[in-house]
Amino acid sequence: MNLKLEMIVLPVSDVDRAKAFYEQLGFRLDVDYTATDDFRAVHFTPPGSECSILLGEGMTTATPGTTQGLYLIVSDIAEAHAELTARGIEVSDVFHDAGGLLHHGHDAGDVTHDGEGQQRLSGLHPERASYGCYLTFSDPDGNGWVLQEVKTRLPGR
Repeated sequence: MNLKLEMIVLPVSDVDRAKAFYEQLGFRLDVDYTATDDFRAVHFTPPGSECSILLGEGMTTATPGTTQGLYLIVSDIAEAHAELTARGIEVSDVFHDAGGLLHHGHDAGDVTHDGEGQQRLSGLHPERASYGCYLTFSDPDGNGWVLQEVKTRLPGR
């Protein structure tokens, strides 16, 4: 059986504000459909992605801003940082994990330690290793995103 992740529902408090943010981010607007005063579906797709996000009225009962650890993969984290900053998106500085792969701290907060052998360090990974460099940002409601640099995929992908 093949299972493809196609859509993630994001809880937001203000649909128009969220729509403006994701447009500013450069996501493609696929659908903005209003059926009733209580139901509006706004569908976006990140550039190069096969998975989309859905936000709107009547989409979810989740509290706005509670979705965290949404990963977007880029081939050049420094270039992505520069482009997002130029678009007016507030992003963290680029960082890496002292132990290698990030397995903590998906939040956009200033996490420096989170468990044994884990430390979030400022700047690019010293070897610029694939899966080794990150930055974070949040949408206006606080839904948290992580950009991760991947130059060469691990086997099986």
